[in-house]
Amino acid sequence: MAGKIFFRERRKVDEGEKKPRFNVVATQGTDLKFQVKHMRRQELEIIAESAGAELIELEVEEKGRKRESKDSE
Repeated sequence: MAGKIFFRERRKVDEGEKKPRFNVVATQGTDLKFQVKHMRRQELEIIAESAGAELIELEVEEKGRKRESKDSE
């Protein structure tokens, strides 16, 4: 069974900033330990490919407003 890496976009990074934009939230089925808080998408993709894991991006709510789920439409 392939592992999964769950990540989300950071909230305090604006478009065009040269800072890592993603946080790893959790892993499943892998024996990975991350040594940094923030990562770039390319770094996540390389790690996932090397570990044979699937990347799953979690949606982030906009500040002060919840996103509508696709089921409620």
